[in-house]
Amino acid sequence: MTVSRETLLAEYFKENEGKADRYAKILQTWGIERGLVGPKEGDRIWDRHIANCLPVTTLIPRGVKVVDIGSGAGLPGIVIALARPDLEVTLIEPLQRRVDFLNEVITELDLPITVMRGKSESIKKSFEVVTARAVAPLPKLLAISWHLVKAGGALLAMKGENAQVEIDSTEAKKHSITSLHLIELPNFDLARVIEVRKTA
Repeated sequence: MTVSRETLLAEYFKENEGKADRYAKILQTWGIERGLVGPKEGDRIWDRHIANCLPVTTLIPRGVKVVDIGSGAGLPGIVIALARPDLEVTLIEPLQRRVDFLNEVITELDLPITVMRGKSESIKKSFEVVTARAVAPLPKLLAISWHLVKAGGALLAMKGENAQVEIDSTEAKKHSITSLHLIELPNFDLARVIEVRKTA
C-alpha cells in the first residue's frame, strides 16, 4: 500500500480528520501500552490497521445499524464510525479491559458509539450489518453471529487470501447468499470481504 496518512485523512475521514488522526495516535500509545496492539505495530498503524478497515466501508448502505463483533481495539468498528458518520455503530467485545479501552477512546473522540460487553452469541439484538475482522473462520463466525443479522441484512467478514477456501468449506445457511468482494481502492492492497446476506 502506498497511500499516505494525509491522503487517507483527506479522502476517507472528511468530517473526522482530527478524530481519525487522534485515534491513530491512541493506538500507537495506549493501544501498545495495554497490549491491544503489538509493540512492533506502532509504525504500521495507518497502513496495516486503519487503511485495512476502509474497504469494508464501501459495502455498507447509508444510515444503517452496524455491529462490529470482537472489536478489540476498535478495528474495524471505530474506523467505520469515523469514516461513515451516517451509520449507527455498536461494538461487541467480551473482555473487560478491552471494553474499558473502547469506552475511553469513544469518550476521548466524542463518538456516538455503543459498546456492549459480552460474547456475540449472548447478544439479543439484530442489525442490518455485522462486521468482523480476524475473529474466526467463516463456519464458526456464522455460528456465533448469524442471529445478529436482520432479514435482508448481511455479515461482512474481512478476510485474507484464503477467503474463497473458507467459503468453499462452509455449509451454506438456509435463506442466505454468499459472495466474495475483491475491493481495489486506489493505492491500496487488494481487500477481500466475504458477504453473507440473509434473504429471509
